[in-house]
Amino acid sequence: MLHRRHMITLTLAALAAPAKAQPYLAEGGVALRGYDPVAYFTHAEPRRGDPAISAQWGGATWHFTDIASRDSFLAAPDRFAPQYGGYCAWAAAQNYLAPVDPTQWQIVDGRLYLNASARIQRRWQRDIPGHIRRADANWADLRP
Repeated sequence: MLHRRHMITLTLAALAAPAKAQPYLAEGGVALRGYDPVAYFTHAEPRRGDPAISAQWGGATWHFTDIASRDSFLAAPDRFAPQYGGYCAWAAAQNYLAPVDPTQWQIVDGRLYLNASARIQRRWQRDIPGHIRRADANWADLRP
């Protein structure tokens, strides 16, 4: 009897515990391998952020090149964070998750998309609207 109560208590505690989902790809806890997500928009290029200028959001630590970039990000993180949790946009369109090379990127309709490599970026660019439609449809089931 005691064993059964103990199991029920553990089960209820596990169900009540918050999920430890990490919605953004964060190697070592750092999103975008330390690149500043705002720089893609403001400088039209990837720039490494400074670990001393960072913020926590979406289960990850984000690095920024300056305080203004950090403040812009914190004011509207969904505007600057990459699509598909920072995973490869082309892979999401193919219905799987893959890490990215932060130097392989493109902004489409005000959204940041990343890809795994230059070769994959070229494939993605062949049909950007189609790949975005497929990745959007796949994303709900792919989310880590």
